[in-house]
Amino acid sequence: MQTVVIVSDTHVPSRAPEIPDFAANEMEDADLVIHAGDFDSREAYETVRDLADDLVAVHGNTDPRGLQLPAVETVWVEDVQFVVTHGTGRLAGYDDRVAEKIRGARDDPDAVGVCGHTHELRDWTVGDVRLLNPGSATGAEPADSASLLLVDVEGEDADVTPRWE
Repeated sequence: MQTVVIVSDTHVPSRAPEIPDFAANEMEDADLVIHAGDFDSREAYETVRDLADDLVAVHGNTDPRGLQLPAVETVWVEDVQFVVTHGTGRLAGYDDRVAEKIRGARDDPDAVGVCGHTHELRDWTVGDVRLLNPGSATGAEPADSASLLLVDVEGEDADVTPRWE
């Protein structure tokens, strides 16, 4: 079994001074950390990179261009493919835009989509795409609290548990 921690929208330092201990501890303990964009600074990126044994990250709309992160990234954990994108743009049409981006990048029709941008923790399905949004790891506005997702992957099974500070 492998443990994946999914985080997004840290927004350090523009909306939060630092990554909270609860999130940092989960990232340190994980086999893989997936960050769905909006680190907000090189320092926040480097903090997450240093906490993670292994990091998969994408570019968010507030990330510095110098980070040179991809817009979409895929990773396999055991027999589960994760397709990661930030999901920028207006909230109207967000679900369909993100699901379409996941469909266009996946190799496995059962791939799990990971997205951010809205700061709302969600686990939902759009058509044939399961989407996971961890909310904001720092509780950055408009989130009500800091949150992330823990995913235990064993073979083809991905057991998702939400965590709030």
